[in-house]
Amino acid sequence: MPSNMIKVLTYLTIALLALLSIEAFAHGVDDKTRAFLEQNNGVQFIPFLYIGAKHMITGYDHLLFLVGVIFFLYRSRDVLLYVTMFTIGHSTTLLFGVLSDIQVNAYLIDAIIGFSVIYKGFDNLGGFKRCFNWQPNTQWAVLIFGLFHGFGLATKLQEFSLADEGLITNLIAFNLGVELGQFAALALILIMINAWRKLPSFQRFSTVTNTALMSAGVMLMGLQLTGYFTI
Repeated sequence: MPSNMIKVLTYLTIALLALLSIEAFAHGVDDKTRAFLEQNNGVQFIPFLYIGAKHMITGYDHLLFLVGVIFFLYRSRDVLLYVTMFTIGHSTTLLFGVLSDIQVNAYLIDAIIGFSVIYKGFDNLGGFKRCFNWQPNTQWAVLIFGLFHGFGLATKLQEFSLADEGLITNLIAFNLGVELGQFAALALILIMINAWRKLPSFQRFSTVTNTALMSAGVMLMGLQLTGYFTI
């Protein structure tokens, strides 16, 4: 690998490590938000809308997966299709998981979310065709991983004893906030990627970028599995 590519990979890895360290690897809840969730009673639409948006914007595991999903999507309708599949997946399990009180180990779910980042980087590198002479259905894969991402969101809310009064409305507000945060983050990501695509360096460093994406997924997955086996 050329030395300049090694440097780029190193810088990307350092940047990802810095991002992943913020708020306990994307899922930390600050004291103010924690206090609100623990003491909340009744319908609080706007606060839950804000918390949902904030969670997605700082949810680097979700965003890294989406970066991988849209990295090689050039048509707007394809971006819309894949983001819709992801949204259907995580919205379904977010609402169903909390309302049905489905208890899933948060570390294992977050490890699967980390694996989804590895998967998408590997897929973008053509790994399935090269290694297995087979290509998974990318749309179904995004939907299925979206289901796990939704369970990841649900486990965060289940850490708090949310009051039954106004629960459905608050969950809808939280989910809507997640979508608004996702839209805002994706808009910025698309602007950056589209601008980069116009430069010769895009194709030159696409392999390095997706390798860094896989590295981030490995770190996320390793962190969560470490937590699972040590607690």
